[in-house]
Amino acid sequence: MAKMRKVTTVRGYGAFVGANHLEVEETTGTGQDKTGTKKVIAFKKAIIAAGSQAVRLPFMPDDPRVVDSTGALALKEVPKRMLILGGGIIGLEMGTVYSTLGARLDVVEMMDGLMQGADRDLVKIWQKMNAKRFDNIMLKTKTVGAKATPEGIEVTFAAAEEGGTAPAPQMYDLVLQAVGRTPNGKKIAAEKAGVAVTDRGFINVDIQMRTNVPHIFAIGDIVGQPMLAHKAVHEAHVAAEVIAGELQGNKELASAAFNARVIPSVAYTDPEVAWVGLTEDQAKAQGIKVKKGLFPWSASGRAIANGRDEGVTKLLFDDSPEAGSGDGHAGRGHGKILGGGMVGTHAGDMIGEIALAIEMGADAVDIGKTIHPHPTLGESIGMAAEVAHGSCTDVPPARK
Repeated sequence: MAKMRKVTTVRGYGAFVGANHLEVEETTGTGQDKTGTKKVIAFKKAIIAAGSQAVRLPFMPDDPRVVDSTGALALKEVPKRMLILGGGIIGLEMGTVYSTLGARLDVVEMMDGLMQGADRDLVKIWQKMNAKRFDNIMLKTKTVGAKATPEGIEVTFAAAEEGGTAPAPQMYDLVLQAVGRTPNGKKIAAEKAGVAVTDRGFINVDIQMRTNVPHIFAIGDIVGQPMLAHKAVHEAHVAAEVIAGELQGNKELASAAFNARVIPSVAYTDPEVAWVGLTEDQAKAQGIKVKKGLFPWSASGRAIANGRDEGVTKLLFDDSPEAGSGDGHAGRGHGKILGGGMVGTHAGDMIGEIALAIEMGADAVDIGKTIHPHPTLGESIGMAAEVAHGSCTDVPPARK
C-alpha cells in the first residue's frame, strides 16, 4: 500500500533529535558484514506509532526455550510440554496453535480465571471445549523463578494470595511469556522533541491524537489500552485527517476526532470468543440493570450443520426504568443495546454487527426485526435480540 501511494519508507531505528528532526539508524547486511548508517529526517508533522513489546519477567533465563509471542511464531520444533505464563488472549491463542501440533499445555494465571475481560459464561464454554489441551490450569498462581537445565526450563511457582497453595516446580520444553505488553515511549528520545512520556512509557494524547507538542501526534499501543490493531488504525485515520486538514486548510478534516463508543475484542482461539461494549460482570459492578438475550447455537441450523453447536450469542440491553423512552419503541420492555458477546466458530467475524448496533443506538426490536439470512451463524444475533424481547420462536418457550 505504501509503494502504491509512492510513500518513502526508511527502515531502521528512529529517535528524535529535536522537535522537527528524527535520526534513523539504518542497518544493512548481517553478521560481520553488518554496517550501520545514520540519516536525519526533517518533518513538519509527525505521528508516533512505535507500538509496544512483550513484557519479559526479570528472573526468566535468556534461553531459546523461553519465548514471547513474537518468538513463538518462529516455530523450530513442537515441544512435548509447554508452559504459558499468563492466561490472557495472546497466550491462549499461541497455546491453541502449539496444542493443535501436539504439545501438552500448562497455563499459570495470577487472577481467578482465564481470558479476563470476557464474561465468565462465555469463557466457561471455551474452557470446556479446550479442557483436553491442558494438563494443568494454575489459577491464583504466580511464577517466581526459572532456571535453564539440559532437560528443560525448570519453573517455580507461588500462591498469588495469602494462604493459597502452589504447585511443585515443573519442567518444560518451552515457556511462553504472555503476561502483557509495555509501550515503547521511552525508546524514541521523545524528550528531545518535547513530547511528554509517562513513567510507564505511554504518551498522552487528546481526542485528535495530538501530544503536548501540537505538531506531533501519537497512535496505537503507545497511547494506551486496549492494545489492538483495529483501534490503532482508526486512531491513525484521525491523526492523518487532522494533519491533512491543517496542511490543506480544510476545516472539516482538521476537526476529526476519535470518539468510538466501543472497541471490540476477539480471542482467535478455537472456538473464538468475541465481545464488545458492556459485559454482565461490568454491568453488575456498575449497578446497571440489563436485560439479557441469550441464544444457544444448539438451536442454530447452521451451527448444527457445521458440527459446531457449542456456541452461544448474548446481547445486553438497558433495562433501567427510564430505558426505551424517546427511541420510538417506548414501552417495549427495555432500551438500547449496551453490549454483547459470543463464543463459537467465526465469532470474531460477527462481533462487528453488535459494535455497529451499539454505535447506532439500536434496541432489541431494531436488531430482531432486521432480517438475517438463513442458515447462517449471524442470524443468532437477531435471535438473541428476539429472546431479550420475548418474541423468539426458535428456542423452547420460557417456563411460567
